[in-house]
Amino acid sequence: PPPSSSSSPSSPLWALPEELLLLICSYLDAQALGRLGQVCRRLRFLSSRDLLWRRIARGCLNSGFTQLGTDLAAGIPVKERVKVSQNWRHGRCRRETVLKWKCKQVLMPWMELDGEYLYLSQAENIQAYRLCPDGTGLQRHPQAIFSGHQEDVCRFVLVNSNIVSGGGDGNIVLHKIHGSYSVKFSAHEQEVNCVDFQSGLIVSGSRDRTAKVWSLSAGRVGQCLHTVQTEDRVWSIAISPLL
Repeated sequence: PPPSSSSSPSSPLWALPEELLLLICSYLDAQALGRLGQVCRRLRFLSSRDLLWRRIARGCLNSGFTQLGTDLAAGIPVKERVKVSQNWRHGRCRRETVLKWKCKQVLMPWMELDGEYLYLSQAENIQAYRLCPDGTGLQRHPQAIFSGHQEDVCRFVLVNSNIVSGGGDGNIVLHKIHGSYSVKFSAHEQEVNCVDFQSGLIVSGSRDRTAKVWSLSAGRVGQCLHTVQTEDRVWSIAISPLL
C-alpha cells in the first residue's frame, strides 16, 4: 500500500497484534526492513526492533554475536551493528582526516578503540587520543603517552586496562593504563610481529620463526614458559577464550 494508507490510524495493518506484525517482518531481509522503516514513524519503530535484526546480525561479520548466539555488545542497537558491518564489508565510509602527526616510522600504525579513547602506535610510542564529545573526530593532543621501545611498535593489545606491545627491538612492554606500573623484557631475537594477553599470560610471535608463551605471575615476570618453533615468521597469534 502507499505510505499514506500504511500510516493512517484506520489502516487494517494496525488491527493486527504486534506479535503477528513482527512475524511478518521476520521474513524480510536487511534491505527490505530498511525500506519499510522509511514508510512512517510507526513502521520505523517496528522495523528497528532488535528481535528482527538478530537473525541478520548473526550472519554478519563482527556484529557482536558469537557462533552460539551470545550477544557481546548488549546496549547497542542490533540494526546499527548490522549497518556498520555492511559498511565495513562493502568499503562504505566517510573519508576524513581526523589526525595528523609528524614522525618517521617504518611500520603502519596499529590502532585500538577503547571507550572514548583511541590508542595509536606512533613510531616507538603508543599515544591515547580522546574522542571529541560531539563525535567530530579526535582531540589534537594525546592524553597519555606509553613508551619503552627503542624501535617502532609492531603490534599491541588492550586487555583489562593493560597495554601489551611488541616492538621492532624484539622487546615486549606491558603498561598499566591507569598507573605508572610497567614491565619490559627481551622476548625475541628479531621484531615481535604479534602479541596477545590474557589471565597472566602473554603470547608473542616474531620474525625469528618462534612463538612464545610468557608468564606475568609474581616472581616469574618475563619468564618464557614455552617456545613453538615454526618454519616461517609468525604474523598473527591469539589466546583462545579457553586458554
